[in-house]
Amino acid sequence: MEKAIELFVTGGRAVTCEVHGCGHINHTYLVGTDTGRRYILQGLNNAVFPDPEGLMENVIAVTAFLARQTSDPREVLRLNPAKNGGLYAKDDKGEVWRLYDFVEDSICLQAPETPEDFYQSAVAFGTFQRRLADFPAGSLHETIPNFHNTPDRYRKFRAALEADVCGRAKEVGPETDFVLAREEEAGVLQRMRDSGELPTRVTHNDTKLNNVMLDARTRKALCVIDLDTVMPGLAAYDFGDSIRFGAATAPEDEKDLSRMEMDLGAYETFTRGFLTACPGLTARERETLPLGAKLMTLECGVRFLTDYLEGDKYFSIHRPEHNLDRARTQFKLVADMESKWEQMAAVVARLSAGMG
Repeated sequence: MEKAIELFVTGGRAVTCEVHGCGHINHTYLVGTDTGRRYILQGLNNAVFPDPEGLMENVIAVTAFLARQTSDPREVLRLNPAKNGGLYAKDDKGEVWRLYDFVEDSICLQAPETPEDFYQSAVAFGTFQRRLADFPAGSLHETIPNFHNTPDRYRKFRAALEADVCGRAKEVGPETDFVLAREEEAGVLQRMRDSGELPTRVTHNDTKLNNVMLDARTRKALCVIDLDTVMPGLAAYDFGDSIRFGAATAPEDEKDLSRMEMDLGAYETFTRGFLTACPGLTARERETLPLGAKLMTLECGVRFLTDYLEGDKYFSIHRPEHNLDRARTQFKLVADMESKWEQMAAVVARLSAGMG
């Protein structure tokens, strides 16, 4: 990392460098200089992102577009120039590095401490969507192809089930039945996207609270971070993944399924913030937001179950049935959403009233 920081123009000499954040994919460091300025230095994980140049083209284009819409430097991630003249650089091992300004006077939460924190995350992601409404989404690279193509996730699940390389298929009969019973509905959003019924937008695709920077004093949303999965997608993807993660009443690897349900209050809080910050969604997009919550949760469960069948190759595990436990919590959350479906739709309809 000492060599990596030397690849960039910092206007000072690096005097401190320490591991920063809770991310599990990229290598992230907080760098302090003798001028007092601080930076975030990141090395991209080529195993997860095989096209780091394409990824960085996305980040550069999106951050430049966002920067033109605000005068507050804390409202968008800002890349610093490398000595090679670009906004990223490769080290002698071929690893791609980038250097962001550190967002000063900010906080990043792993979980909401108040309902207002969750509301502000909705404002952040809704604002991100609104400000990028005129960005040509089709020009972006797919950093992870078919990431939210749910029918393709089902294809991979069926292949894993048939191959049964670990002999685990016999253990997951109820889970398999749950997944296959919802296969037709699981493809609805993809079909609507393919037909043009829903507009393709710039989506973040990892809409957790810990990817939002809040002002340390006011606790208001500043900006969205971790733009590596910014790709063409649907508004329902970002909304849905936020609900999957933020409105769940238990961790995604909770073994006691009785603890897992969707908190309707948290669902309404996020919906209000998201729609307030992004009023330009079409009526059809707003109608499909509850479906986004359900299908992003179902898709995530399918991914966990597929990985369990394949021998836990993708997601890190800490116990033998970790991915199976994760899949079960997601399916329990889906079932709870189904039991609250009319209430979920009513929240969106009520908050959408008057938006056109």
